[in-house]
Amino acid sequence: MVRKNFTRKELTNKLYQNIGFSKNYSSVIIDDFFEILIHGLLKSGKIKITSFGTFKVINKKERIGRNPKTKIEAIIMPRKVVKFIPSTLIKEKLNS
Repeated sequence: MVRKNFTRKELTNKLYQNIGFSKNYSSVIIDDFFEILIHGLLKSGKIKITSFGTFKVINKKERIGRNPKTKIEAIIMPRKVVKFIPSTLIKEKLNS
């Protein structure tokens, strides 16, 4: 399976092509969207986008991990991570 990342530049170009805004304005819209998303996660810990999915901040506990190459154990510090749960609509489209 070939892994392809979808970059901000590609997202900006799609917005430019589909809506017709300038590339600079499209870039500002994309950047503002992500800033709003990050701010919302920092403030409430959860953001739901209808018909798309939910972003949720979860706390990971400290644990012991192992480097697969060297087999050396190391402590993985406690941290917060963002979990994405897709909506039912997205799940149906992916599985049809």
